[in-house]
This record gives sequence, structure tokens and C-alpha cells, in this order.
Amino acid sequence: MKARKGGRFRSSFKWKQKGIEVVGEWKTVQIDPNLFAEEEFRDIVCLEELTDYKLVSSSKVGKIKEKKRKAESASEEGNEEVEEPVIPPKKKKKNKDLRSQIDKGRTHSAAEIDVLVDKEAQCNEIIEEANCEDRGHVTESMSSRKDTPKKKKKKVPKNKASEAQEALPSVATSKKVKNWTTEVLSASIDQKADVSAWKDLFVPEPVLQALSYLGFSAPTPIQALALPSAIRDNMDVLGAAETGSGKTLAFAIPMIHSVLQWQKSNNSTTRNDSVSKESHQRHDETRWENEDEAEKVTHQQVEDSGDEDDVSFTTGCVKVLENVEFDSNDETHTVDFHKKRPLLGLVLTPTRELAVQVKHHIDAVAKFTGIKTAILVGGMAAQKQERVLNRKPEIVIATPGRLWELVKERHPHLSNLRQLRCLVIDEADRMVEKGHFLELSQLLEILNDSQYNPRRQTFVFSATLTLVHQTPTRVLQKKNAKKMDKKTKLELLMEKVGIKGKPKVIDLTRKEATVETLTETRIHCNTNEKDYYLYYFLLQYPGRTMVFANSIDCVKRLSSLLTILNCDPLPLHANMHQKQRLKNLERFAERESCVLLTTDVAARGLDIPNVQHVIHYQVPRTSELYVHRSGRTARAASEGLSLLLIGPEDLINFRKIYKTLEKSEELPFFPVDTKCMISIKERMNLARQIEKAEFFNSRAKQHNSWLQQAAEALEMDLDDDMLMGKKTSEQEESQKQKMLKGMKKQLKHMLSQPLFKVLMKTKYPTQSGKLLLPQTSVGISALGAVSKKQAKKKKSTK
Repeated sequence: MKARKGGRFRSSFKWKQKGIEVVGEWKTVQIDPNLFAEEEFRDIVCLEELTDYKLVSSSKVGKIKEKKRKAESASEEGNEEVEEPVIPPKKKKKNKDLRSQIDKGRTHSAAEIDVLVDKEAQCNEIIEEANCEDRGHVTESMSSRKDTPKKKKKKVPKNKASEAQEALPSVATSKKVKNWTTEVLSASIDQKADVSAWKDLFVPEPVLQALSYLGFSAPTPIQALALPSAIRDNMDVLGAAETGSGKTLAFAIPMIHSVLQWQKSNNSTTRNDSVSKESHQRHDETRWENEDEAEKVTHQQVEDSGDEDDVSFTTGCVKVLENVEFDSNDETHTVDFHKKRPLLGLVLTPTRELAVQVKHHIDAVAKFTGIKTAILVGGMAAQKQERVLNRKPEIVIATPGRLWELVKERHPHLSNLRQLRCLVIDEADRMVEKGHFLELSQLLEILNDSQYNPRRQTFVFSATLTLVHQTPTRVLQKKNAKKMDKKTKLELLMEKVGIKGKPKVIDLTRKEATVETLTETRIHCNTNEKDYYLYYFLLQYPGRTMVFANSIDCVKRLSSLLTILNCDPLPLHANMHQKQRLKNLERFAERESCVLLTTDVAARGLDIPNVQHVIHYQVPRTSELYVHRSGRTARAASEGLSLLLIGPEDLINFRKIYKTLEKSEELPFFPVDTKCMISIKERMNLARQIEKAEFFNSRAKQHNSWLQQAAEALEMDLDDDMLMGKKTSEQEESQKQKMLKGMKKQLKHMLSQPLFKVLMKTKYPTQSGKLLLPQTSVGISALGAVSKKQAKKKKSTK
């Protein structure tokens, strides 16, 4: 048995189906008064025993009770609506899952302790497991002897649960719609695309149907080259193509084809068994989900009701169970159906967000195939992901850390990786980097040794797969030093990944590595001036903008600064909770004009629609990062702008990138209207002062409150020297607060004033009597401003 949260146990599959049918009656057991220190407790504690009962299928018991409850609830429905307020659907689900606990709490006002006594040791364990699962059945038989008002209370959660069941489907559908990939994968139902261009690439029929539904009329170059080799020739593929070129479908379609082929070959043997097993499996999945929700709510209830328990006395009931009868008609499930539906496709990605995106793309293309997919990433509940794996998905998309964790726990679905038909390593150059993803190397070791499948296909994709850095002369001077070129880099990669045959190598990257439709610009400035230029750009050129920084601290500082300046930025970094990270990505994709402040966690693979600008607040440390960051814009033949803010400390990295990417021309300088910079500096300096004061106050408060709590717990006196910041009097503190309020008021007034003023000279009217307005940069896009400056430069050189 596996221990679970809250002291509960997960019983074997067989006994989860057992319930208790009461044949006789509960009888009171006399207690020796000498057992109690005070006589008052005699009326509080009672013991009851049940001698006549038998174990039957829980589904049978449940059906009988549901009929009774429906009949009773029909008469009491009106009263219940008055008694209980309306709860949102999410909470209703929890009430449904916890009806047995609520019943017990209301009928006895305390948690009941089940003491299981039996003559045989084996029976004892079985009863305990069945009792843990089906307490609700026993307690209901006890509560039936209680008076009617308590019955009413008991019925409320049950009635609400039935409402929750109806409300659940709508909630689920609304959740699916919310994702940054929905715009890219939005289906055009009215006009289905002509997919005749895909037919020569050996794409399966259900996938063609999905492509038509999604509106993908023609394949991209990487897809056109990769699909025939992967599907027809069954070859391993190493693909290098620029960002936004459709690499996900280049490996997703062959993987789906491989799974469909396996299903065809195994169809005759598995078809007969699948129907009955899936129905049992679904029953278990819903049950596991209910248990998980129930645990969460019980923990909350225990915490909330902790104070109440101290005030009022509660009655504890101990049940003694004997004379167990087993229902022999109940059949056990076979454990080996996971062998008949093994894991066939595995996709490994460097980041959680990219894994979520890849899953959505595969689901969209496999819409008409019936193939199940699952996602395994950190930051989310491992138990839920285990339950998803219990559904035996054919394809799993994972980050190496969480996958390795579940492989070590010997999850049944991940135990036999020898049957794996497709292995994909997305953003492979990042994944196999030295010092990163230790779990990946351990996984690859297993896949290429004990779990090796000679028929397995391997797909390796990245935009910077063939990007080679120039080896420094000091390294080349050493003995046995090899000059790195594309061929040697790919050979090393193949060795690490475990590709043993001759793969199909596709390289569609340009010499510059970046996309042709990308406009690259720069601004040279001091480090403290970067804030001014960033704020200027965001005000002058609104739109969907991603701002990249090298550190989390920098993202946090910029986030608080821009929030003070009413720019409403959305932060994204590794220290955030996973749900918040995904929520911020969704919000960024929804808003037309928005700023996403992020670290390199969002640099690779993310396909966020219509990103117009990418700003490198700090120059990236490697050329690969620069290519991937810049690749978040100018995707799928659309235009985009990349802006580098280069400080004195960034010059070394900038020169390295420039050299590696072999740029033939110098990057143009981004045009800045210097007239606005005075007011921008005033605003930013004031915002900095406010941010600094607020940050110091919050940090000092947090530090001091922690120290005070620790001192109170240890019953010690704190010295003033240990506290952060000087101990100020109330007068000084109020003066500080007044100053802060004054600064905020001043900034609010500044922000209300227009920054970009349109100046008109009315001295010289025109012949037609109309005034010609001067052309201002307001309304011109950032790309337009750059192209205008370049056109002026060309004219002046001529």
C-alpha cells in the first residue's frame, strides 16, 4: 500500500470496488467507567459494534442510495435553496467529492475513528482498505437513525453536487479555449483549406482532414523536406530551420503516422478488450480525481475548523467490525492492459511553456485520430500527471526533470520504453548543452542501453542546430584541439542523442541565422539610461512587445518601475508559480498593446501571435539566445523589429554575436526624438525614487516581521541592531509617508500631461487657405520610423 496525504491509504485495485452492506444493527458496547479519569466523559464517548454485514460491490450500494436520495431531495429541494447560498461550479465539485466527510461531520460533529478487529490477519487489511474507501456507506446507515433536521443538512451537499455535475462540462470547455495558441490554431469552419499540396508527402488521411480544418493549405519548406524521409523512408531527421518555420508539425505528423501504423497492426488483438477496460479505467480516473479534490478540501476544513474544536466538546464513535462476508461475484481487473497500449511517442522540450504549446499543436493535428496525449512538466501536481498517465496516452510531451522523476518511481506506463516508436528532442542544442539537463543525459543513457529499440525514430530540431562559434586561438593552440564546424557539431550531437544510423540532415538556416523579415536595430547608451529608452519606446510605439533581460532581479525591478508608470507590464520568469506564468502568457496574447517582461525562459520555441517588437534590455550572453529571442517576432513571413540596448558592459557580448552571425552590414541605429527625452527622464527619475522607497520599506518590513516572529517563538528579546533600517519615530515615519504620497501625486500629474506634443506654426497660411500640419512621429510604427531614417541616409549619401 502507498501512503497518501492526510494519512489515507491507496488500496489495491480490487478492493476499491468493495462497499459494506449492513445486515444487522449497530449495538452499543458497555464501557468500564474506570477507563475515564473523570466521570463526565462517560456520556461523551461511546462505542458501537456491527456484527452482521457483508462486503458487496460499491456500485450496487451507490445505485440504491442515489434512488433514495433523489426521492427525498425532491420534497426538500425548496428548503435547501433557502438554507444554502449559491456556490460557483468549482466549489460545487469539491462538495460532491466530500459528501461522506460532510455527512459524518454533521451527524456526529467529530471525525470518526475506525477500529477494525478481525480474527484473520489478511481479512483485517482488506476490511481496513474497504473501510477507508467506503466510509460514506457505513456512516449513512448510522445517520438514517438520526432525526430529520440533521438529514436535511446532510442532503444539501448531495443536491448541490448534482447541480455541479451539470455545470462541469461548460467550465471544462471554457478552460480549453483560453490559450495563446488558440489564435494560431483557430479553425475556419466555413471555408476549409485545400490540402492537395500535402498529399504527396504521405500524410495520413485523418491528419489531412485536421490540416484542412485548421486552414494549413501548403507545407512550409522544412515540412516538405522532412515528411517524406520520416514517413516513407522511416529515417531519423536532424532539422535546422529559422524561427517560425513550422518545425513542430515536421515532427508531429510523422509521430502521429507511426502511432496510427502501430494501432493498425495491433488492432485485431486489442479491439475486443479495449471497450470494457476503458470503461473501468474511466470509472477509476473520475474516482481518483474525486479523491484528490476531497483531500484538498479536507485539509482546508481541518485548518479552518481548528479553533472551533477547542471551544466545543465533540463525540467520538469507535466502530468494531466482525463476521466479514465477501461478495464472490465481484471480478478482479487484469493488470496487464498497459502492455497492450504502450508509450509510442515521446517529445522532450527545455521549458514548460514550450511543452504546453507542443501539446496543443499535436492535439490539433491529431484531432480526428483518437490519439491521446499527456503533458509532464514541473510546477504542477505530480499526482494528477500520474493519473493522466494511467489513461495510457500514446504520446507524452515532457520536460526532462519531471519525466525522470516519474521514471525513477517506476510508473507502469513509463516502465517499458523499449516499445517507443518516436523520440523527439526539441531545441536540441540547448538540451544537450554541457552543465544543463542532467536528467536528459540519464534518460538518453537508458533509452540507448537497457531500453533500446532498433526500430525507433529520432527527430532532432532547432533553429540554431548548425550555428557554429569561432573557436578562440588560445584553444586552437592546445594539443588535440579540433576546429568546430557544422559537420563535427552534428556528429557530436548525434553521439549524445544516440542516433546510430545515417540520418536525414536538413539545414535551411541563413548565414545570419535570423529571419529575412526581421529588422535589427540598436541604441548605444549608458546603463542607467536604458530605462529612459525603454520607456520612450513603449510610449512612442505601442503594440505587442517582449522585453528580455538576463536576470530575474532585473525583470522584477523593471516590472515594479513600469507598473508605477502605468504601463501594466506582465512579468515571466522561473521563480513564478507555473499557473501564473501560463496566465501571463495568455493575457499577453489576448491584449493588442501589451508588454511582457521576461527572462530567457520565453526565448525558445514560443509561438505567440503578432509580436511586433522584441527589445533586448540586456544583450544576450550567446549568439543562440540572440537568434531565439529575436525569433519571437517576424514569424511565418510577417515583419518584426529587434532592438538592442547596448551599455558599456554589453559591448563584449555584442561583438561576439556580431562576429558569430557574420553580419555583412552594421546594425542601424534606432531613431530617437531627443525633444521628448527631458520629460521622459523626469518621469523615470521620479518613478525610480518611488520604487526604491517602496522596495526598501517592503524588504525591511518582511525582514523585521520574520525576526520578531522567530524571537517570540524562542521567547527572546530583539536588539535594535538586528532590525533592518534605523528605528524611526512615528513622526519620522509619517513624514516619509507624506513624501511618498507627494511624489506619487506629482508623478500622477506628469502622466496626465501629453508627452508627444504636436507643434503648429500658424504664421504662414497656404494659398488654398488650409494649414499644412507638420508630420509627427505619432502614429508611425517602429518599423516605419527605421525605414524612413534609412531612406534619408541613402538620399544623403547620394
